[in-house]
Amino acid sequence: MSQKRNIFEEVGSESAARVEPKGGMIDATKRGARKGIRAWLIVLFALVVTMIAVGGLTRLTDSGLSITEWKPITGALPPMTEAAWQEEFDKYKAIPEFQLQNSWMELSDFKQIYWWEWGHRQLGRVIGLIWALGFFGFLVAKQIPAGWTQRLLLIGALGGAQGAVGWWMVSSGLKGSMLDVASYRLATHLGLAFVILGFIAWYVFQLSREERDLMQARRSSERKLWGISTGWLHLAFIQILLGALVAGIDAGQSFTDWPLMGDQVVPPGAFDITPIWRNFFENPGLVQFIHRCVAYLLLAYSVMAFLKGRKSAHAATRAAFTAAFIAVMGQVSLGIYVLFSGVQAHVAITHQVVAVMVWVLVLRARFMSGYPKVTSIRGA
Repeated sequence: MSQKRNIFEEVGSESAARVEPKGGMIDATKRGARKGIRAWLIVLFALVVTMIAVGGLTRLTDSGLSITEWKPITGALPPMTEAAWQEEFDKYKAIPEFQLQNSWMELSDFKQIYWWEWGHRQLGRVIGLIWALGFFGFLVAKQIPAGWTQRLLLIGALGGAQGAVGWWMVSSGLKGSMLDVASYRLATHLGLAFVILGFIAWYVFQLSREERDLMQARRSSERKLWGISTGWLHLAFIQILLGALVAGIDAGQSFTDWPLMGDQVVPPGAFDITPIWRNFFENPGLVQFIHRCVAYLLLAYSVMAFLKGRKSAHAATRAAFTAAFIAVMGQVSLGIYVLFSGVQAHVAITHQVVAVMVWVLVLRARFMSGYPKVTSIRGA
């Protein structure tokens, strides 16, 4: 039974000392190695960005079909002898790209394109290995925070699917009269890479703040900005897929003037292919025209999102929307310069890397509208 307290007892006396409240259920959950997992995900993020850049260079150098087999394990080793190199070269000679386009190649020429594709695949193996070491390491050590095991496993599953999609893409260029991979398969491959990148970035954003902080911030979320940024993200993703279609059929080289295309608003011969629906995927002029139109739409949407974002009550959210808008402006300007440059490889690959920047910054604007950093009156 508790003792009665004297009404004249001093508030600051030891017997009247307040007991510190214990944390609630959120604090009681398993925190795990949040900082360690975040660092591991940042490494994966950097590797995936590098993978996208190397993939773009592999396409620009016409190296993607140089390895005609999918050997996830044994393919990690390149040819070690002159006989092994000749065997790989003979396999390449059997596909349409060599027979119809590159029959002039000697073994030394083949080695140059082979190393690009081998490096691209090898980087994919490295990413898979780092994911596996990190995931199972944290799992065995029981350092994965509560509710995070399935999220981290999802990244690995998507990475495995990406390898299969990559071979599905390559296989499309090994038969018939194909000189390159199917453009819609290339778009699928690149699109999945951006999905993986998006999940990793989102998880890094979440792990940068405590779970308690995120739940409190969620109560202050700005639903209108959340909806606007979600639409912004989807529109940017569509433009990324269209960019892959442009790259897949070298549509960027078909018309290098701007703002017109061949001195016309709609390029000449936009619907020459039959049946007509194939023009939307295979006609270089029409595919580039659609890519340009969506770029204008994305720019207009970005202006609207920026103006709406500037009205946010939270400084960090306003800054996030501003950064995403600046990135879109830069990307549109760079896209025009790509045309004027004659689609030079270093300019085109910069355009692709900046697309990653746009994607992540728009995603961050969405995150900040859903989980704003609330600033007190004192600015604390």
